[in-house]
Amino acid sequence: MASGKLAKTASKQSKNTYATPALEKGLDVIELLAHQPSGLSKSDISRHLNRTVSEIFRMLVCLEKRGYIAQSDGDRYALTLKLFSLVQEHPPTERLITEALPVIHRVTQQMNQSCHMGIIEGAQVTILAQANAPTPVGFYVKLGSTVDLMEAASGYVILSHLREDDLERTLTEWKSITGKKVPEDLKKHLSRIRRQGHEAQPSYLVRGVVNISCPIFDERASAIGALTVPYIQYNESKVGLPEASRILKQACLEITYAIGGKPPAS
Repeated sequence: MASGKLAKTASKQSKNTYATPALEKGLDVIELLAHQPSGLSKSDISRHLNRTVSEIFRMLVCLEKRGYIAQSDGDRYALTLKLFSLVQEHPPTERLITEALPVIHRVTQQMNQSCHMGIIEGAQVTILAQANAPTPVGFYVKLGSTVDLMEAASGYVILSHLREDDLERTLTEWKSITGKKVPEDLKKHLSRIRRQGHEAQPSYLVRGVVNISCPIFDERASAIGALTVPYIQYNESKVGLPEASRILKQACLEITYAIGGKPPAS
């Protein structure tokens, strides 16, 4: 019996330690360049990843050939939009974007404010869709941009409406990627958002902006994304904060039902 247990343990360990060095090197390059908007040279990448230039060169040739990276400013490599395009083409994401875009555009017209949709990816919120305010001036978030999920109203809104196991997994991944500790008041913060069904909070990054954010739900009544309006108080605003929150909640419900989702029970 003991030998059987040892064999099972050895088998399990071997499965967890399968070596894929080439794949890991390629992913290391992609993850490094994701945080370097101006790109890096071969020697810079080699130094950051503690690998030889010859190792890195083979990875760069392969990634460039497949269209994931491109050279800019001479010898510097930067990510292309291929990864973002692949995410958009993923069937569930594509349907979410397709159903959300008309609603987002309508919200901007109703409020004279910009609106965007974000999802959580790893330790960040990624903006998958957005529309600018139909006004001469305004504030908007760039399509495809990312922000730490703990610095985004949409991040907290999605976290607050995740199933318990999904929440723990997301927070574990966030801690692993960022090396940070979860805020001490996080549970209280998420509980408050769940009670009111939305977040209306001064922007964590920009003064003078109040981020109103509401969740979009999947078929398990778990949040898969959020609509956010970076609300600016104009001299002649079309709608106030309470009305803006109501409009955004209704918009999120419309998207939820359109993708076959359902909101949680009251």
